[in-house]
Amino acid sequence: MFTGLIQHLGRVSHLKSTATAGEGMIRLSVEVPGMARPGIGDSVAVNGCCLTVASEPQESEGHVRVDFDVIPRTLELTALGALQPGRPVNVEPALRVGDQLGGHLVQGHVDGVGTVMSVTKAGDDVRIWVRVPGELSSFLVERGSVTVDGVSLTVTAVEGDRFCIALIPVTRRDTTLGQLVEGMTVNIECDMIARVVARLLEARGL
Repeated sequence: MFTGLIQHLGRVSHLKSTATAGEGMIRLSVEVPGMARPGIGDSVAVNGCCLTVASEPQESEGHVRVDFDVIPRTLELTALGALQPGRPVNVEPALRVGDQLGGHLVQGHVDGVGTVMSVTKAGDDVRIWVRVPGELSSFLVERGSVTVDGVSLTVTAVEGDRFCIALIPVTRRDTTLGQLVEGMTVNIECDMIARVVARLLEARGL
């Protein structure tokens, strides 16, 4: 479980198929400054996707290199396969008992990939419209929560299969969202409460 509050900005060191990862899988390595070294088997969200630490992390000059094995199904359902070496990524270790819940409950189970349709800047006001697969639109409501590349955000508007988010300066500075441009893809996780309510209504024929 995660909160959607990004704790670290990491950088992809490599993303490639390896014999160690297994057939169809890729090994994703991320260098993260200032992060406490996780253990093998720990869960870490990378751009909102819950991944498992696959090998002993390596520390060097205040950075930790963390390796993850990404299975074909994850590559199919997320935007992780579009990452390139040097690309910054949002990193959040799993929530622990007693940690502050400042965002909203995030599972790290990406529901689909969205596409940035527009980025509008007016002073400190930045608004981004994102198009999502049609089946996700019923889970998005104005003033509800959504996770974009692991960042907990409030939906400011919904129009069909598109929704809008507003980025404050801190979010732009401390996450990758400040670097989004039209055409880029992002991982989307809808609010779990919205998903549950929608399923219950569907089951009752409402």
